[in-house]
Amino acid sequence: MTLTEKLGVVRGTGQLNANRRCVGDTTAIPRLGIPSICFQDGPAGLRLIKNVTGFPAGINAAATFSRRLIRARGQAIGEEFRGKGVHVFLGPAMDIMRNPKAGRAWESFGPDPYLNGEGAYETIIGVQSVGVQACAKHFIANNQEHWRFGYTSNIDDRTLHEIYFYPFLRSIEADVASVMCAYNRFNETSSCHNAGILGSNGLLRVNGFNGYVVSDWGATHDAASDNANAGVDMEQPGDYIVESFSGGLESAVKSGSVSTDRLSQMVARILAPWYHLGQDSGYPPVNFDAQKSDGSGPRNLNVNVRTDAHTNLVREIASASAVLLKNNRTTTTGLPLAQSMIKTIAVVGQDAKIPNLNCNDLNECNDGTMSIGWGSGSNSLQFIIPPITAITSFVGSSATITSSLSNNLKDGVNAARAKDVAFVFVNAMSGELGFYDVVVGNMGDRNDLDLWWSGGRLVEQVAAVCNNTIVIVHSVGPVYMPWSTHPNVTAIIYAGAPGEQTGPSIVDVMYGKYNPSGRLPFSIADETAYATSIVYNSLGFPTIEYKEKLLLDYRYMDDQNIMPRFEFGFGLSYTTFSYSGLSIASSGDDSRLIKFTVTNTGVFAGYEKPQLYLAYPSSAGEPKRVLRGFEEVELDVGASSSVSFNLSRRDMSVWDTPSQVYVRPTGTFTVHVGASIRDVRLTGTILV
Repeated sequence: MTLTEKLGVVRGTGQLNANRRCVGDTTAIPRLGIPSICFQDGPAGLRLIKNVTGFPAGINAAATFSRRLIRARGQAIGEEFRGKGVHVFLGPAMDIMRNPKAGRAWESFGPDPYLNGEGAYETIIGVQSVGVQACAKHFIANNQEHWRFGYTSNIDDRTLHEIYFYPFLRSIEADVASVMCAYNRFNETSSCHNAGILGSNGLLRVNGFNGYVVSDWGATHDAASDNANAGVDMEQPGDYIVESFSGGLESAVKSGSVSTDRLSQMVARILAPWYHLGQDSGYPPVNFDAQKSDGSGPRNLNVNVRTDAHTNLVREIASASAVLLKNNRTTTTGLPLAQSMIKTIAVVGQDAKIPNLNCNDLNECNDGTMSIGWGSGSNSLQFIIPPITAITSFVGSSATITSSLSNNLKDGVNAARAKDVAFVFVNAMSGELGFYDVVVGNMGDRNDLDLWWSGGRLVEQVAAVCNNTIVIVHSVGPVYMPWSTHPNVTAIIYAGAPGEQTGPSIVDVMYGKYNPSGRLPFSIADETAYATSIVYNSLGFPTIEYKEKLLLDYRYMDDQNIMPRFEFGFGLSYTTFSYSGLSIASSGDDSRLIKFTVTNTGVFAGYEKPQLYLAYPSSAGEPKRVLRGFEEVELDVGASSSVSFNLSRRDMSVWDTPSQVYVRPTGTFTVHVGASIRDVRLTGTILV
């Protein structure tokens, strides 16, 4: 390859270039049969493109506690990316939810590193199984939107390995094609020219990463030679946002500050996944124009990649990720609803209606049902079905529906008064800062944990006039719920960011077609219970010291004996399950096999989501308990099933900084098996 050809592979040609079709492109080399490599957002499906599916967000995938569904979601997303001719899926995101107000945490899988790692692993396996490259992001410790272009995350080595790097390690084990370096600095050095994490002896490479490192869009803050020599293989987007590679790499190579061998290595790393995943043969050409997402223009070929299978999967994941937080079920109240007994229904709240689909392509409006957050992690709302439509269609003539599709308190109360049931739909959003707008006064990160548009007051006032008030929360993360104990609030469903089937999926849950099995991928508590904060105000880019170390979310609450309103892993079902017969035995590779039996003791078929939490010997310096396993068990009424967890040596180890390896401490480990971090059903010990 010529120098010009090599440079065309390693630098983008511009998201804002009207001649390009994707949010990121490289320059084709026709004489070698190498096309322009197309990069496209995002973690929850194709963005800026028509005739695609709006998938549930990563936080909902995590709430399923189902590897089966997470992998299926990845495969379906991959199928749509391939169908549109996209080579690189810009996801999964695996930014730890260090603070529940973090603007883009919903794109990832929550505050727990193990759950994040499994979410990343299964997503990548699914996406790459159909020949689409995955891009793990954002490397590393990218945990808030305010000051994101330059704040520094200062993290000790053990915390780095056990919390923030762990999902990326699982991504490497999934054979991920690429990793995106982040905007923020890590331990005072910009992530995209940090040889300690990107270089040949850096964190990624020493742990077996064989793909390429691509910059986040505009994250290369330094000279081309610094970034290239530190380990960045490709710079995006290559337009006026950045000039370091596009303006300086050629000169750096010619002057010798970047060697020709290093440039060749960059090119080889980028092209290797293209061959490795079979994209060099029979791959569909790009058939859309992301610069004209409204479908106009001759380059948008209007290829429809939607399928019934994808729609059904979105609906299933949305239902499976709905977390039933409260259910005061009697013959006349609570869930599931008996359609024959409900004659008058109130549907209250603007979250129940269709959003303004012409707002803009960033999904920044909050004037209807919330299916996704805003920014580059958003997706298509083209085919969204809101709750009011789904409820009306399902109920038909069996009941009278009165609606107040705003958050006007007086109108909501009037609609709900004396009804058999009142559905109150409320929400709270967040998203990306950067080049995106402030939404309802929130600059990416949420300002607080309150529901938007006085949603809490709406719930309280509706509950005052209807003794069967059912609350549905669409949200990017935890929200403040002082009203959860109100006696007239008979049921609460946390539905998260469920994607385009927001209406049908919640109807399936409320009317019993789908027995809820979602589990909280975070704790719901007051703000002070999380031990971290968002840095909103600073004189210049702030330095953020990760003083909480390993104690995030439930780990901190455990440590401080804080009782959350709803704990990590919690979720009710319409049925009940019993656990019995715990056994622990040695297995190959110095692992332990944990076995037990789960029985459906209730009156509905359903899924149970057993979880394994491990307590280390006190000398290990670990949190009191950490998640180390989860499973999905489908059981008919009265049925039992044997469940197994394999506890590997690494699962039982801690990161030892002096030796730079995982070391298993000696002493007594305690295994806690149950339905949540606080609902432990079986306990056993392991002596090492």
